[in-house]
Amino acid sequence: MITSRAFAGKTYAVLGLARSGVATVEALLASGATVVAWDSKEEARAKVSGVSFADPVEADLTGFAGVIVSPGVPLNKHPIAAHAARFGVPVIGDIELFAQARADLPAHKVVGITGTNGKSTTTALIKHIVETAGIPTLMGGNIGLPIMGRDPLPGGGVYVLELSSYQIDLTFSLDCDIAVLTNITPDHLDRYDGFQGYADSKERLFAMQTPTHVAIVATEDDPSRAIAARRKAIGVRSTDVAGQENWPALQGPHNAQNAVIAIFVARALGISDEVIERGLATYPGLPHRMERIAERGGVLFVNDSKATNATATAPALGAYPKIHWILGGLPKTDDLDDCAPYFDHVAAAYTIGQAGPMFARILREAGKPVTESGTLDQAVKDAAAAARPGEVVMLSPACASFDQFSDYEARGDAFRRAVEGLSL
Repeated sequence: MITSRAFAGKTYAVLGLARSGVATVEALLASGATVVAWDSKEEARAKVSGVSFADPVEADLTGFAGVIVSPGVPLNKHPIAAHAARFGVPVIGDIELFAQARADLPAHKVVGITGTNGKSTTTALIKHIVETAGIPTLMGGNIGLPIMGRDPLPGGGVYVLELSSYQIDLTFSLDCDIAVLTNITPDHLDRYDGFQGYADSKERLFAMQTPTHVAIVATEDDPSRAIAARRKAIGVRSTDVAGQENWPALQGPHNAQNAVIAIFVARALGISDEVIERGLATYPGLPHRMERIAERGGVLFVNDSKATNATATAPALGAYPKIHWILGGLPKTDDLDDCAPYFDHVAAAYTIGQAGPMFARILREAGKPVTESGTLDQAVKDAAAAARPGEVVMLSPACASFDQFSDYEARGDAFRRAVEGLSL
């Protein structure tokens, strides 16, 4: 695990004892800190020892060095923010603890990636290219294992961190050697004072940088272009890449953007173009993101469950010419406007979940054949029955999963099981 002398002798509160909370507690204790921890679930509290238990919302926080919360805690609504402020105690996350611990780690670099869409693939792709170059690396943040629970990299290593806006909100001193923005479109607006507040959160990743460090921004939307101009960032575009046909797991226009960002990051790390090309060609892809599940009877089945809004789904539709599209779930918007440019790639649609009737109406008005399947299992059966050799059945929901599934991963796993259960 990652430890630091910076925490020794200090007292911290940790609110929430899921994976990252437990890793944080263990790292603080190993660093010589005193920890007051809390989770409303008794079984979660049973996972940790060596701490005292008290809800920090009700505790006297005088003298505390910080309250560490999960990124899932809505700071705009949760009482911990105001309570901690009364004692002058910062509310932070585990990424901020990592930032404070960096001085005690072997010499290293940090690549931080944020954006509304594409950040997971971009993070995993950069990590894969760095690994291909033989450089010690790990990825963390919003992807992979909790960062404080990881063993420090040896000297010369590269930490590749996917950072959500929620994590950036809880971070104040992370000076990324290379900071990246993939794009900004409306999302998570329940946590911010309008879209500008959300965009401002993303921009803070660059505000924390030393001016001489590298900033890379994909300048394919207006808010990102504005940030790139203010931060004097290197601007990149998906049209800057060539050879995408040689990268099997990186098809579609969105993956062109992911690839061009990764190329520029790798070059900034001193990795040769030959190694970069080898990394792009051998990248295996991420589960639930344009994941090729199976080919049955000449029909390709693709799991894009991680596409939880229309902006994320749009480029997936652009990746294949004839798609039987499974979509729906808990809607984030009442339109599919971002997907409309790719409707000519849709052979037929199969709607599920709460958004099903609304999406069915939109697609019928656009002249698309629609089956209101209702459930994912039924949609897979309906789409598989209609698809012909050379066509694609794709789950790319353009919705959150929470009406029918615990998360997008459970939804993607259900899609895989439904495909495996087909009798073709």
